[in-house]
Amino acid sequence: MSRILVLYGTTDGQTAKIAGALGNALRTQSSDVDVVEAGRDAPGPEGYAGIVVAASLHAGGYQRPVRQWVRTHAHVLNEKPTAFLSVCLAVLQQEPKVQQDLSGIIGRFLTGTGWQPTVTKPVAGALLYTRYNPIKRWVMKRIVRKAGGDADTSRDYEYTDWSELRAFADEFGKLVQHGTSTGSTREARSSRVA
Repeated sequence: MSRILVLYGTTDGQTAKIAGALGNALRTQSSDVDVVEAGRDAPGPEGYAGIVVAASLHAGGYQRPVRQWVRTHAHVLNEKPTAFLSVCLAVLQQEPKVQQDLSGIIGRFLTGTGWQPTVTKPVAGALLYTRYNPIKRWVMKRIVRKAGGDADTSRDYEYTDWSELRAFADEFGKLVQHGTSTGSTREARSSRVA
């Protein structure tokens, strides 16, 4: 039985929901999975065969506890099968400039922390208008309207593709079960970026 850590950072709760669903999907593969929010009490990666880090993108960056945890443990993460899930709404926009910007943000995060995950996967998040304070609701509505998205602030919109997340869990679980050597991990990094 493989032991896997799913560490996450969340602002409005969608990344926590994604991390929980990912943990449940990995458990169906007979993996022992810990789903933990990044922070002072988060365990190190040493006792795990594989690690998934999920963080939501807000204002061009990820949660500080996630950045600190990854930076602290990058040397261990780089020796194991790992994945980074970038939860954001930009995934929904297919314009090359938006995708280029997203790749740049992810790249700066990885460079800044020294981590080279085996797999990097953008995942669509949610617009949780009913949970936002009035200022954030107004800002998000303006951003979304400009992008041609859902701007009715009386309801929430969930864009996460749960089937795709379960398929990712299946692939990552197999990767962890089979393990990867340092050389094959580097090959996988270049070919498995989603």
